[in-house]
Amino acid sequence: MFDTLSERLRKTLGNLTGRGRISEADVDAAMREIRLSLLEADVNFKVVKEFIARVRERAIGAEILASLTAGQQVVGIVHEELIALLSGGDRTFHLQGNPAVILVAGLQGSGKTTSSAKLARHVVKLGRRPLLVAADPYRPNAADQLETLGKSLDIPVFRAPVGTSVVDIARDGVEAARRQVRDVVIVDTAGRLTIDDALMAEIAAVAGAVKPVETLLVVDAMTGQEAVAVAEAFHRTIPLSGLILTKIDGDARGGAALSISAVTGLPVKFLGTGEKTDALEVFHPDRLAGRILGMGDVLTLVERAQETFDQQQSANMEEKLRKGSFTLDDFLDQLQQLQKMGPLGQIMGMLPGMGGMAKEAQDAVDRGDLSRVEAIIRSMTPRERRDPNVLNASRRRRIAAGAGTELTDVNRLVKQFGEMQKLMKQFSGTGGRRAAASMLGRR
Repeated sequence: MFDTLSERLRKTLGNLTGRGRISEADVDAAMREIRLSLLEADVNFKVVKEFIARVRERAIGAEILASLTAGQQVVGIVHEELIALLSGGDRTFHLQGNPAVILVAGLQGSGKTTSSAKLARHVVKLGRRPLLVAADPYRPNAADQLETLGKSLDIPVFRAPVGTSVVDIARDGVEAARRQVRDVVIVDTAGRLTIDDALMAEIAAVAGAVKPVETLLVVDAMTGQEAVAVAEAFHRTIPLSGLILTKIDGDARGGAALSISAVTGLPVKFLGTGEKTDALEVFHPDRLAGRILGMGDVLTLVERAQETFDQQQSANMEEKLRKGSFTLDDFLDQLQQLQKMGPLGQIMGMLPGMGGMAKEAQDAVDRGDLSRVEAIIRSMTPRERRDPNVLNASRRRRIAAGAGTELTDVNRLVKQFGEMQKLMKQFSGTGGRRAAASMLGRR
């Protein structure tokens, strides 16, 4: 979502860090570029104005302009102010009560039902036992969709008979949770295509009946400043406790994500980063600010890796790397594991200094480059995967034909894998193991 904004901010701030001392005129020029970048990203005008004023005031201080690292300090100021911009409200996810009731609201099409299921999965990871309540009797197949998602996660879904009021559905769902010894209830409330008085009154009545500890509004980040207007309208009627921003992985400009807390005072608690039920992140302002400025987000990357990679597989892979026996089968396995962590462009954006390559990496996926690599490896015999040295010209032609690729694609992969093996063998030596131990903090 932030690709264009990130690229422009990195370029602007890079111009500052590429020189020694800077002048007030240099700061003003950078602020103009940053202001324009934020406005084009659809960030609220008032928010941009206040943000630029705070950054400029701090950046033109005498101690900054006189410093030999002034450019780097300005980048630090922008980073800190960006974190402050994103940090509105209490971001704690509360789960008090037995059961703890979480009300999920939002307009149709915002991703409300999917977000309810994602939230249930997140709650399970916290060691709780959730029950999903299908409280949207108006949208065709809404309950069916939630039940399908619940089955995929092995989480029960409460459904009421046709004709039951939304308030009674929610109240009966809470009672069902008590009977089933479920300690969290997630109520997927009814939505509308647009905000109306009936919707607001209904959600307010449900909240009054079940006394939620969290009332979360799901807003579509792709809708820009309209998402901010929706949040303001809901918050005027309903005591919201936070927001779930969905479709953060889309190609929108990102203005809603940067504006919504500053305008509404509501904290963003979760980000929806994809369509699958595992594509929900706890919102950390410092991590998102780091991604936007190309500083990476290693903590989120590590968390995703821990969820994705099996511990035994990781131990086996470490042993193979240590012995220098990494094969094309292992390479394919790691490639598939990596893709489970999310879109490759998103992963690259979490690596410090690699933000500029995120789009290129995602473009490679979209072109089918990784699919070609997988097809080539799968067209090899087990012996060829273990020992690419046996790949003579005739074998390579056979593999290219079997994979539906060009001979040059096969040659390129074999060459790149050979170079990778050389590096791994060097790293598996005594010095490499010592370096690895140092990196991992081992003694």
